[in-house]
Amino acid sequence: MNADRPMRHVVAVAVTDAAPTFELAVPCEVFGTDRSDIADPWYDLRLCAAEPGPLRTTAGLSLDTPYGLDDLIGADTVVVAACSRRVQTAPPGPLVEAVRTAHERGRRIVSLCSGAYVLAAAGLLDGRRATTHWMNAVDFGHRFPDVQYDPTALYIEDGTVYTSAGTGAVIDLCLHLVRLDHGSAVANEVARRMVVPPHREGGQTQYAKPLARERKNDSLAPVLEWARERLHEPLTVAGLARAAHLSERTFARRFREVLGTTPLQWILQERVRLAQELLETTDDPVESIARRTGFGTAANLRHHFGRLTTISPQAYRHVFRHRAAAAQRTATAPDSPRST
Repeated sequence: MNADRPMRHVVAVAVTDAAPTFELAVPCEVFGTDRSDIADPWYDLRLCAAEPGPLRTTAGLSLDTPYGLDDLIGADTVVVAACSRRVQTAPPGPLVEAVRTAHERGRRIVSLCSGAYVLAAAGLLDGRRATTHWMNAVDFGHRFPDVQYDPTALYIEDGTVYTSAGTGAVIDLCLHLVRLDHGSAVANEVARRMVVPPHREGGQTQYAKPLARERKNDSLAPVLEWARERLHEPLTVAGLARAAHLSERTFARRFREVLGTTPLQWILQERVRLAQELLETTDDPVESIARRTGFGTAANLRHHFGRLTTISPQAYRHVFRHRAAAAQRTATAPDSPRST
């Protein structure tokens, strides 16, 4: 071995049983594929069994590896892959301790999607900004109130600790790590070979479902429907309370009990939701959509839309409108024989 040759950066991925296949495959593709033609030396990827085997992914793929938690602690970058609900609610003690030890030794610690539960259980996220899949927002926030949970980010870097949102955001974070280690040119080339964007605009809020609709038999349902029909008009808590035949104080309390938010925040979310629909399905200019959604001006719409979705109305339309139009064409097209 050439003594002058730099040592390869070791990336160790902690794997538990029933790990989601895609989130585990991404670090294997990014760090495990030999790309020494664009950056030499490339990474040394090690899949580390984080609990006794046999270990299988959700797709039934079997993991046979000589590496364990001792190898995890000694790596340069420690990655906790996405994990099953069993591991989220009760992370294996040895894995939690290994992650904590690696952090104390100054290693770079990374979680992919629900792997953030393990980092939080180890205390690494206390007082830090962190994220995970948007579907885990309520549960994660309830379990770890000391974490500054951000449900909007695709990934977050806080010191030497990194967390990502779900599925596709795992690619974003892994490419970000390559960018930190080897520069933008190398990360962009890796993205090009994977046929993915080197950097995505916006956060995961643009992919999350709107807040769950209220129950049909709830006493607030009529007034909420009344408000939705008048989003283009000035709406106030006092006005909604009158429509609900409740005092303003009682209405606000009842609203939070049922929907978990304030009336004004709900109105804002509904207006943004309507703006999203209009951006997807119409060619109306932003100024017109601002008036139809009650924001009044394009500047006001851009401000609130960007705050809730993390992207501009124009960027949202670019990403989603063509997809919505294609779905509409498919739904209205006459039946045709299937090709074989």
